[in-house]
Amino acid sequence: MLHNKMKIEFLSKSENEGFARVAVAAFVSQIDPTIEEISDLKTAVSEAVTNSIIHGYENKEDKLVMIEAEICDNNVTVIVEDNGVGIENLKEAMEPLYTSRPDLERSGMGFTVMESFMDNLEVVSEKGKGTKVIMKKIFKSVS
Repeated sequence: MLHNKMKIEFLSKSENEGFARVAVAAFVSQIDPTIEEISDLKTAVSEAVTNSIIHGYENKEDKLVMIEAEICDNNVTVIVEDNGVGIENLKEAMEPLYTSRPDLERSGMGFTVMESFMDNLEVVSEKGKGTKVIMKKIFKSVS
């Protein structure tokens, strides 16, 4: 049985979104994913981190975004968490095309993208306390 876990945190700067994508992809590479699987994972991580930075922290660059990833055989769980403003109406926020920041020309497709690229998506949020996005994916290939 393959089991491994990692945790990283970084400042809420938009430049760190690329770092987060690559870090999670590098960690998951040990189970020899397909290019499509790794691309899906990187896209979902990118969306979750971007949401934390833009919506959770409202582009304040001195806050922390935390990522945990765990591999258990061919199951990967990625948690992206912030201690930002939280989501007032989670049901509304999960709707395609909904955005709390139309002024930034956001598409409102972040959660929809995460759902489409992962096998399971759970969002836990409390107003004023932050948001935790839990994404799970079953990878077909296991080394």
